[in-house]
Amino acid sequence: MTDLTKLTLAGARDKLRSGDVSSVELTETFLTAIDKADALNAFAHKTPELALERAKAADVRIKQGDAPDMCGLPIGIKDLFCTKGVPSQAASRILEGFKPEYESTVSQKLEDAGAVMLGKLNMDEFAMGSSNETSVYGNAVNPWRRGNDDAQLTPGGSSGGSASAVAADLCLAATGTDTGGSIRQPAAFTGITGIKPTYGRCSRWGVVAFASSLDQAGPMAKDVRDAAIMLEAMCGHDAKDSTSVDLAVPNFEAMLTGDIRGKKIGIPAEYRMDGMPAEIEKLWADGTEMLKAAGAEIVDISLPHTKYALPAYYVIAPAEASSNLARYDGVRYGHRATLGAGDGITEMYEKTRAEGFGHEVQRRVMVGTYVLSAGFYDAYYNRARRVRTLIKQDFETVFAQGIDAILTPATPSAAFGLGEMTDADPIQMYLNDVFTVTVNLAGLPGISVPTGLDSQGLPLGLQLIGRPWEEGDLLNTAYALEEAAGFVAKPAQWW
Repeated sequence: MTDLTKLTLAGARDKLRSGDVSSVELTETFLTAIDKADALNAFAHKTPELALERAKAADVRIKQGDAPDMCGLPIGIKDLFCTKGVPSQAASRILEGFKPEYESTVSQKLEDAGAVMLGKLNMDEFAMGSSNETSVYGNAVNPWRRGNDDAQLTPGGSSGGSASAVAADLCLAATGTDTGGSIRQPAAFTGITGIKPTYGRCSRWGVVAFASSLDQAGPMAKDVRDAAIMLEAMCGHDAKDSTSVDLAVPNFEAMLTGDIRGKKIGIPAEYRMDGMPAEIEKLWADGTEMLKAAGAEIVDISLPHTKYALPAYYVIAPAEASSNLARYDGVRYGHRATLGAGDGITEMYEKTRAEGFGHEVQRRVMVGTYVLSAGFYDAYYNRARRVRTLIKQDFETVFAQGIDAILTPATPSAAFGLGEMTDADPIQMYLNDVFTVTVNLAGLPGISVPTGLDSQGLPLGLQLIGRPWEEGDLLNTAYALEEAAGFVAKPAQWW
């Protein structure tokens, strides 16, 4: 039999339905692969007993003949999702030992659909980072390597463990979250597909909050079809999340025809950054030609406020983070510092937060507190909110002109080495989000599709941005791009 870990969600679903393999066999194969892959540090908390229990239940359900698409399929869950009775730390020391008594809506939907959770995946602390180097669990490692170089590369962030696990065939797919590119950038760095749905399409309830007006959950999978299958299971209205939209969830997989004739694809002039590597320029040009050859009409467009997106994002996101992270104080749950004689409640807060939060989280909390403070609220936070409105209007204008999707690079480079950027100016790291943050600020759906390799053999991705609530149409355009690009490269196994 072929190596079961190499299957896609769709391929594994078909094998389970035909009786070629059982969910228990499939799950055991992945558990073995995970145990051999500790060098990647993708899984922060393994849950083998729970996985086998769910796999057995899935097999019963499949035999009964009424199983949903995700039933029996082994996946990983990012450590940002609360999972009942399983450590849910958001990769932070401050949540050490926290085992929720409840399940996040998204992970509950996947469980209800019969998906098998293999464990919790590594990530940047509180989802703050672009390289998975801020985690209390240590760095997640990209399964790809540059040529014959043994240097460890970043899988991207914050969903680095999810990206690494899917690319290394340690799970069929994984959940990610995207606040400024945290699904799409790691997907591009590891040669997989990741989609951030429209803000409000997936419930945020039970997902540890970073920036509440930007966070959105989505699937990270081996191809577009798998992303469509998993996204359908994750979506849906949730009364527990006031930002969750009450819209019918279409059958995304059924919408994958690959026919994009007559579709208008916008190419934004503002995404041609100074100093953009020639390989990224070429990838973008090649992708444009592929869509054109598939029958799409290519239209040059302008998104004039793009240049203000990063500064606006790095005011809004830290402001919301400083507010959200105020709840971690050592009083109710998680880590509490050891106090000295004479220490009062203020000292307990200070010591707990100093010990519990890593440097990047501390930096963003301080920036956020600063921009929300009385003297600077209008100068920074309110101005950033106004810029955000203008960025959203840019997209609305373009879509009103009949544009169906927008094609851009997903990242400004291929994966970089672990440690290569950590000592540099933090702004260098923040620039990794340059192509992705506009989508979060405008609340739009965006997908990263692997479309080529750079000169060192590392994967590169292109991003498609869609109209709000039209994930099905966006997935179909991505499917056409995927078909044309024919990307099938896999990392050589060294772990």
